[in-house]
Amino acid sequence: MATTCASAGHDHHDVYAAQCPCREVLDLLANKWSALAIGAMEEGPQRFGALQRRLEGVSPKVLTSTLRRLEEMGFVDRTIYPAVPLHVEYALTDLGRSVAQPLGQLRLWVENHIDEID
Repeated sequence: MATTCASAGHDHHDVYAAQCPCREVLDLLANKWSALAIGAMEEGPQRFGALQRRLEGVSPKVLTSTLRRLEEMGFVDRTIYPAVPLHVEYALTDLGRSVAQPLGQLRLWVENHIDEID
């Protein structure tokens, strides 16, 4: 993601620029399942089943896809423990923890203002 999407003489990333790689990250983080999964993992490493129970309404397919994208972009670590049955845990990386706070503020804002929204 080191590509620069400078615009109008700026040498920084510009999420408003059509080809900016920031858009892919924003798309992932603005997704409700990503925001909820990151919030659930703030409590510590989580197994897939625990995440699925916590994120009521998410299908296994969507949760798998969300966790894979979060892992690919460096927000989540996936650890496999040799056991029978296989034990897999998902945990936030430093990058994931750094975005958890602003996403948490957004979730809190939504909960506090939902009654004002038509």
